[in-house]
Order: sequence, then C-alpha cells, then structure tokens
Amino acid sequence: MKILSRSFILPLLTFCGAIVIWELTICFSGWKTQVFPDPLTVVTSIGQLIANGTLVKHTIASLFRVTAGFYLAIFLGIPLGMVLGRNTFLLCALNPLIQFMRPISPLAWIPIAMLWFGIGEPPAVFLIFLSSFFPLVVSTTLAVSSINPTYFQVAANFNLTRWEVISKIIVPAMLPEVITALRITLGIAWLVVVAAEMIAVDSGLGYLILDSRNALRMDYVMAGMVVIGLIGLALDMAMKKLGKAEAVAWGTFSQ
Repeated sequence: MKILSRSFILPLLTFCGAIVIWELTICFSGWKTQVFPDPLTVVTSIGQLIANGTLVKHTIASLFRVTAGFYLAIFLGIPLGMVLGRNTFLLCALNPLIQFMRPISPLAWIPIAMLWFGIGEPPAVFLIFLSSFFPLVVSTTLAVSSINPTYFQVAANFNLTRWEVISKIIVPAMLPEVITALRITLGIAWLVVVAAEMIAVDSGLGYLILDSRNALRMDYVMAGMVVIGLIGLALDMAMKKLGKAEAVAWGTFSQ
C-alpha cells in the first residue's frame, strides 16, 4: 500500500494540483480562452483531434521519426563507444572531435540537414540521430573505460575469445550506465523531433502545433503540448522499467 501511495497516488495528486493551478491562473489572469485555453477546452480539443484521426496520424509520424533516429544512434553510437572505451589510441584521436561536436545543438544543423536531405523524413531523422548519437558514445565510452582491468586479466588467463570478453564482461558491466544514458537520450530525442517538425516536415506533433498556431487554434496547440508530455512520460516510464528489468537480470548474472 505504501508503494502504491508513492508510485501512483502522489503523482496523481501532483497532476491534479497542476490542473487546479492551471484553472486558477485562467480565472484570475483575465486572459480569454482563445489565448490561454482552460483544461476542459483542451481535453475537448484532444477528443476532436482523436475523432477526426488528426492526432493519431501526427503522433505516429513523430514516434516513427524518433524510433528511426534513436535506433540508428544506438546501432552506431554504442559500438563506437565500446571501441573507444577499450582503445586508448582511438580515444585520444577521436575524443577531441567528439567533444567539439557534442555541444552543438541539433537544431543548428537544421539548415544543413535541409540542404543535404531536402524536405521530409530524412532531415528530421538525421537531427534526432545527432541528438542521441554523441551522448550515447560518451556514456558508453565512460562505462567501458571504467570497468575493472582485473576482469580483462582474468579473461586473458582463461583464454577467452574477443566475443566472450564482449558478451560476458563488457556488456554486463556497462549495461547499468548505458540504460541510464538511453533513458536520458530518449527524452532529448523526443524533444528534438518536435522542434524539427516545426521546420522540416509537414506532419508530426511539432507540425500540428505550428499549423494550429498559424490558424489561431490555441486549444489545439495546448492539446499537442499535452500529448507530447504524456508520450514523453510514457517513454520515460518504459525506459525506467527496462532499467529495473536489467538490474534484476544483472543480479542474476552476477550470482
């Protein structure tokens, strides 16, 4: 019961409190609902967007772009981080370049991405890939380089193959930190896709917000914001559960 109170009741009360503050702000600010819609209006607008299929279409488009860019970053960034974590020569050579590229906002790449890939899916996927790639490389590199060298000495004594070293030592040891990095990076990717969709594509939740703003439908704008927040919350909870499952698996493995 205590766990239920902490994991469900308290967050529910927090959200209810936020909605009350939202409603009170509208009541006492003097703003019209056309400028700052109230919660009921936003919920009604979400229902309308679901009924006509608009919200489902734009949500699927955004999730597809995030999935494509995020998985591409995983397939390229994590292996590169593993190599850099074990090869000091390559790390010394590439780390300055990575640290130079990493602070550059993915949104700064929008003009270049549009020139390279045109208008449509590729530039948005490219921006999401950039937002996820460098954090994953750095996190994986740090995780692998911090593994106790004794493990590799023992592996050498037992003549383990390179694949056995990777599967039995490197991957289990780096997973906790990499799972945390994936959780953080997924949130960044979800944030970037909304910004990219306001410029480079004609679908997605970011495009829905921009198009609704141009049409002066602030209720649709707020509806898009609420859906973005809910999906972001769901993605974070999914990654959190993945981290817990990994912790259980790691505990079983270490035994």
